[in-house]
Amino acid sequence: MGYIVTALGLVAGLAWNEAIKAFIEQVISVGGNTFFAKLLYAGIVTIIVVFASVYLTRLLKDKEEEQERGEED
Repeated sequence: MGYIVTALGLVAGLAWNEAIKAFIEQVISVGGNTFFAKLLYAGIVTIIVVFASVYLTRLLKDKEEEQERGEED
């Protein structure tokens, strides 16, 4: 089951990849400067991944602490 969820996550990630690229190309008319667009894209994706990683790490940590407190009672 984990592999299926991972594969679906990859498909969703690729869809977002294309969506973010299209958004940047439409909002910022870079003309021939695709380097700037790719750099901006990489920055946006990095920020999103960092926030998601921090959020999920905190969420899992809180869940583990709740389970530990439940076992102590």
